[in-house]
Amino acid sequence: MKKILLVEDDPRVCSFINKGLSENGFDVTVAMDGKTGLQLAFSNPFDLLILDIMLPVVNGLEVCRQVREQDTYVPILFLTAMGSTENVVIGLESGADDYLVKPFKFIELLARIKTLMRRGGKVEEADRQDHDIYQFADLILDDTEKSVYRNENEVSLTSTEFRLLLMFLKNPRKVLTRVDMLHEVWGVNFDMGTNVVDVYVNYLRKKLDKYGDQKLIHTVIGMGYVLKEY
Repeated sequence: MKKILLVEDDPRVCSFINKGLSENGFDVTVAMDGKTGLQLAFSNPFDLLILDIMLPVVNGLEVCRQVREQDTYVPILFLTAMGSTENVVIGLESGADDYLVKPFKFIELLARIKTLMRRGGKVEEADRQDHDIYQFADLILDDTEKSVYRNENEVSLTSTEFRLLLMFLKNPRKVLTRVDMLHEVWGVNFDMGTNVVDVYVNYLRKKLDKYGDQKLIHTVIGMGYVLKEY
């Protein structure tokens, strides 16, 4: 049974999520403040963390940062009432893999959780014999070691950003639509009506541009994004 740590201080939201996840076969542990959430995260193995941002004692962003210092693999999903691009980017900077803006439908939360669990996690030693390496211009991605380098500088990515970049590298010079990316990276087969793709692409682009003079991910107005050189 997959174990989820839910850190949420609103009793109604907490009860709603806990009940729904338990009914879907997940083992849910609940914390009502960030300090307790950190203690539980450090003392127990979890398959996924769900964090509210506005938490008592220690906020969700700090919880995420501290967990990431100890575990770079566990998927982390933010719940937030602050859905602006700036607030989402702050969440991504702290190491989150995905976010969901309140209010939300449980079916969407469940879809996000299943996608993160399916595509997150550590690479087993048995899978390390052959490295799948992708290179484009001065960018190198090792899908086995889960590492990314540009101009010999290591680029630190969350698991969602990594999957997004891998999709670009598997489809160089091909225009990818937002629906394409939602399907491949988030496992969603429809347009959710949010700017989640744009937020992640822009943040991924910011990280890559930090180590190179040439922009590699370009916007194709009205269509999507493409990985190409000038």
